[in-house]
Amino acid sequence: MKQVIREGLDKIIVDEIPDPILLPHHVLVRPSFSLISSGTETASIHRDSVLREIAENPSHIQKIWEVGKAAGPLRTISELRAKFGEYAVLGYSGAGTIVDKHATVGDLRVGELVAYGGEGTGHAETILAGRNLVVPVPESVPLQHACFSTLGSIAMNAVRTARIGIGDVVAVIGLGVVGQLIAQLVKLQGGVVIASDLREDRVQLAIRLGADHGVSAHSPLREWVNSLTAGRGVDCAIVAAAAKSAAPVQQGLQVCRDRGRLVIVGAVKLDIPWGEMYLKEIQLFMARAYGPGSYDASYEKYGQDYPVAYVRWTENRNLEDFVRLLSSNRIQVQPLITHEFALENAAKAYDTIMGPDSESLAVLLRYPAASDVLPRSYSPKRRINIGEEKKGASSAVRLAAIGAGNLAKWEHLPHLKKMKNVELRAICSANGVRGKSYARRFGAAYCCSDYGEILKDPDIDAVLITTRNQYHAGQALAALAAGKHVFVEKPMALTVKECELLRNAVRESGCKLTVGFNRRFAPFYLEQRSAIADRVAPAIVSCRIDSPGISGAYWMADPSAGGAILGEACHFVDLMYWLLRSEPVSVSAYSFPLGSVDPIGLNNMVASFQFADGSIGNLTYATVGSKTSAGERVEVFAQGVGCLTENFNRISICKNMRRSKSRIWGEKGYAAQMGAFVENIQTGAIPEVTVDDGARATIACLAMLESARLGLPVAIDLNN
Repeated sequence: MKQVIREGLDKIIVDEIPDPILLPHHVLVRPSFSLISSGTETASIHRDSVLREIAENPSHIQKIWEVGKAAGPLRTISELRAKFGEYAVLGYSGAGTIVDKHATVGDLRVGELVAYGGEGTGHAETILAGRNLVVPVPESVPLQHACFSTLGSIAMNAVRTARIGIGDVVAVIGLGVVGQLIAQLVKLQGGVVIASDLREDRVQLAIRLGADHGVSAHSPLREWVNSLTAGRGVDCAIVAAAAKSAAPVQQGLQVCRDRGRLVIVGAVKLDIPWGEMYLKEIQLFMARAYGPGSYDASYEKYGQDYPVAYVRWTENRNLEDFVRLLSSNRIQVQPLITHEFALENAAKAYDTIMGPDSESLAVLLRYPAASDVLPRSYSPKRRINIGEEKKGASSAVRLAAIGAGNLAKWEHLPHLKKMKNVELRAICSANGVRGKSYARRFGAAYCCSDYGEILKDPDIDAVLITTRNQYHAGQALAALAAGKHVFVEKPMALTVKECELLRNAVRESGCKLTVGFNRRFAPFYLEQRSAIADRVAPAIVSCRIDSPGISGAYWMADPSAGGAILGEACHFVDLMYWLLRSEPVSVSAYSFPLGSVDPIGLNNMVASFQFADGSIGNLTYATVGSKTSAGERVEVFAQGVGCLTENFNRISICKNMRRSKSRIWGEKGYAAQMGAFVENIQTGAIPEVTVDDGARATIACLAMLESARLGLPVAIDLNN
């Protein structure tokens, strides 16, 4: 399918991307029209100088900076260069026809006209949208109008947040598409609208659409408001402007009456004078996107609605109500449409919006489906070839990556690209844009959105699985059944049953499977292991890990995806076993209160392990703390030796005399581990990390969690 993409920081292209795969609680839509948001979307297109953009928006390179601190300047430079060719999705509002739906969606039908929204849906010939972000559109509503529904629900949520009553005087500051819709909705609520914008043409348009008064940049808003309200001020100011300064917000504050309401819906800087806010006792409200449900994965991705008795106006119900207003002609959107472009002319559409002399407002993209008299059959294409296929040496291991997250981008794929005995054949990602971006960057022959394409490819020897934790076991089992060797990131599995299935699959398939326990290959941990290699008595190991980033809405914190213990602490269960060369036999663990939501109780734990040789291990895992305390510290004490390793970049060994080493940028062992995996495939040797090692880590972590729930020691049975 064709999709509009931002390449680098400012270039708009239309490229071929794999069609999305259908997910539970989702539908696939073939759009007829989509609406370009002149505020949200253009804010991500940076056509000023790069240095200026970085100075004003340091978040653009925050992740790259984090990589640089850990990996050094060369890797940082590489990431910065890649940023200028990286693909990103644009767009989140459109209307079209459902072409497929998941069995979990029972109230919509294939062939039904719908409006859709949702971050990341994009401007594409096929859209994957969550059920709660899709609403039916009656035939009386043109799809050119229905594609306004997402921005309309944003405007509706702002007006609901503002609690407008009959006779309230409301200043709407910023008359882009959302501001124009807010002005109309305030009128429907019985409010008196003072519409304000820097552009006179937008002010005049708002007046034609029902605003009571209009104020442009040529007339001071404060003086106008005072003259219209007898010096009282407005009851509410709604800021719908997009600005890098705080001027619109400060203007809204100035025109509010005592105890008035200030509602922020636009992307503006919040630099509000405390004194004036205090003296006026202003109520400040933030209107979050389309309404309740916004940014809640359980609502948007997993289809869990909020009960209407408790949450009357959710995202979905706001979308529905805006479509109702369109169908009854209570809202006018046709006058807002200034331009319409075919999908292939998307670059021109964005140039029109961002042109300094352009008089554009609502700009629509038109898709081939808009001209279809009869619906076409849906034939998804989920594999896209990248240029000419390259063949490596006959002895090369042909590998495919399933999953295109940061770990793959920053560690695994760069190392694979450097290996002479590896051919990266494919990259699979449910995010088709990201999959193609990675395939272009790392030289894959093709990209796909369905990993079934990889499993049926006879030219692939092995797969690298870096998807989310809950998919690891199922994808590894499928790959083994297809005769592929497997490198699966930790955790290998989330249940004892999955561990059993994987053990059997490795034995029956004869394929290699290794797990991403990279610490076994990190130089300082290798030295630490060597320091206690000749011990004859039990030892004590203490692991202290602080990961404050695994909290809040981050998926890694979610217990259903393994949480911090199964997902991350498994590294250190494996590390203790590997350092001691002894099996764990029991564990006693304590956690934060089990009902704790954030921080999640079972993500914060202290556990003591007993090992078969009498050694003792202590594991402290926390998601609280600060970034300055973050990282890992591993100490080992054996007879006559003490050894400390910190954050991959410092080691201290006390044995007869003290020896210490440190590095500015630690070596984490990813390259060595990947090299060993490829060599194991070529030589037939058993991997250094086996399926049994993956099972041990999972089973021991499950025992930790059980011990914390029960408040009792739990035996670790590795034979289950």
